[in-house]
Amino acid sequence: MVYGDKFIEWLYESPSGKGLSHLVCKAPISKFYGALQDLPLSQQKVAPFIKKFQIQMDDYLPEDGRTEQSPYSTFNQFFIRRFRPGKRSIVENPSEMAAFSEARYYGYESVLDNETVPVKGHNLKPKALIANSKWESTFEDGPLLLARLCPVDYHRYHFPDDGKIVDDYRVSGLYHSVNPLALKSKEDILITNERHVTILETKNFGKLAYIEVGAICVGKIIQSKPLDKGREFARGEEKGYFLFGGSTVIVVGEKGKWKPSADILANTKKGMETYLHLGMSVADRC
Repeated sequence: MVYGDKFIEWLYESPSGKGLSHLVCKAPISKFYGALQDLPLSQQKVAPFIKKFQIQMDDYLPEDGRTEQSPYSTFNQFFIRRFRPGKRSIVENPSEMAAFSEARYYGYESVLDNETVPVKGHNLKPKALIANSKWESTFEDGPLLLARLCPVDYHRYHFPDDGKIVDDYRVSGLYHSVNPLALKSKEDILITNERHVTILETKNFGKLAYIEVGAICVGKIIQSKPLDKGREFARGEEKGYFLFGGSTVIVVGEKGKWKPSADILANTKKGMETYLHLGMSVADRC
């Protein structure tokens, strides 16, 4: 069972949906829908959503100041719920990169500008993703991890290693769905959607381009702390979160510094995603 599939099928596969998709996927529409999830009335959606998707709520903390009996004041507060301490472990081996999202992963040892991922016919150009001539050569032919978050998932994202902030900027764009149905229908979603790019200098894996991609009905991409140049961060530290909607986080590295884990590489070649918990091993240092 996948949240919103009927709507996505209509939007990207039906004549009427395709005719309206250019309007539905613009930022004001998605942000307006996301804002509705901040209204007190949206709290009524929480319990049915939990039941329908069988979410294990023992894993999560209530909203600050709320009780276990009434844990969330709005649907967005439920959507950005935090794990209880100890529910997720961050891999400590310095030669292993920690999974930065609880998500479904694709991985590539290197991605050329004519690469087609994650589904046949979908063009993912690292230069277009990064959208900054200053950094294009740094990540040329480098490894790539793509983490797709569904609306039912934990929607906070984290730093994969110790390090410091080198650069940070936003790239304006649309808010298309990142559901596989949409990716099959529209080839350029990941390079035309709104995204936030942070260049990280990590302790064990060289420079990383850490890219948060907005999607349909994502109200905002939020950074938990200011991303000032030179600010240090720790492995597993929360970087930010997405308000309501499905989303994607992409990490691109320098050539020869690291490669995605063997199981991710094998599954990707079969066209399959690999589901990982936050903090599990997602890549290995070369």
